[in-house]
Amino acid sequence: MRTENTDFPHWLGPGLATLGVIAASVGFGLVPYFARSLTAEGIAPHAIAFFRYAFAAIVLVPFVWRARARWPALLWGLIAGVGMGVGWIGYVRAVEIVPVSTAGILYMTYPVFTLLIAWLMFGDKPGRRAVLASLMIIAAAALATSPGAVTVDQMPALILSLAAPLGFGFGINVLVHKLTVLNPVARIACVSLGSVLGLLPLMIATPIAALVPGTVSGWWLVAGIAFGSALVPQLLYTVAAPAIGTARTAIAGSFELPTMFLVGWFAFAEPIGLAQWIACAIVISAIALTPGKSIRSVAASLPGEEKERIFS
Repeated sequence: MRTENTDFPHWLGPGLATLGVIAASVGFGLVPYFARSLTAEGIAPHAIAFFRYAFAAIVLVPFVWRARARWPALLWGLIAGVGMGVGWIGYVRAVEIVPVSTAGILYMTYPVFTLLIAWLMFGDKPGRRAVLASLMIIAAAALATSPGAVTVDQMPALILSLAAPLGFGFGINVLVHKLTVLNPVARIACVSLGSVLGLLPLMIATPIAALVPGTVSGWWLVAGIAFGSALVPQLLYTVAAPAIGTARTAIAGSFELPTMFLVGWFAFAEPIGLAQWIACAIVISAIALTPGKSIRSVAASLPGEEKERIFS
């Protein structure tokens, strides 16, 4: 399936488009900073996830209404959004108590979940390179969560954090197999709206003190996670990725992982050992090895790097 330049005119050169994807990926990689800082403000993990998706849902909801005639696809997008929004709670919780580098590498296991879901649900049998790339990512995750990297009491949070790549993997499959009839912004909008709807019951059941920041700096953090790590990078990714194709998008998108490492290092003074850097290199190599299938544009409402590809 050819996917490049089908949703947007040829107004971006490859160099500028590549920079756009890198900038978007850096924005996505800043999520741990905002998530951990908001948790320190006393905000519940599900409220942080809600704020991340809410602004995009509010701004882009008119596009859902305009696409209402394609309601089956919109319903799939809403379901995918619910899964990703609820799953992202585990990632926020993990970032709160484990090193950012470790949580980031576990998050990057989403291609493995994508591959399995594609095979089991949609009959999309993986190729040899996809299997090899998946094994590399599993090896990186095992290296990052070795006994020397995490403690026993951190393991429950790490296991729970796998809900995020699981939800993301499901979301990618929905985007690839069910949402191609929607334009790119409608895809972002319905998935974001689904995430908000999935998190809304938890928001209603939570005391107000754990939902909203009590300081001005806290509200700046909310604005940062909503715009700087979600809406703006999502739109950048959506516009830029079709201009350069899946292979370069995947490689440029891998900048998210080293960004997470640097956030942990500079913002939280977390030491990054040789094992973490080796795991980072393995993940990026796996991404470069298998550029994979994609829809016409990036599913940028999904919180992460190579949003529109699926290992094949």
